[in-house]
Amino acid sequence: MADLSSARWRKSTRSSSNGGACVEVADNLPGVVAVRDSKDPSGPVLAFDPGVWKSFVGFAKQP
Repeated sequence: MADLSSARWRKSTRSSSNGGACVEVADNLPGVVAVRDSKDPSGPVLAFDPGVWKSFVGFAKQP
């Protein structure tokens, strides 16, 4: 697993503003995009290859 100590987490633009189910993404790390649940910041993290993450986001944006 990548070293996440310097991760800059941000909430997804698709997350609701009511404090509910939010996803946080850290894309400032070399070679990895990390994703976590904002309600459990010390919980599990999913790590993706940046190219795979870009493909996922592109697919998710499709109508």
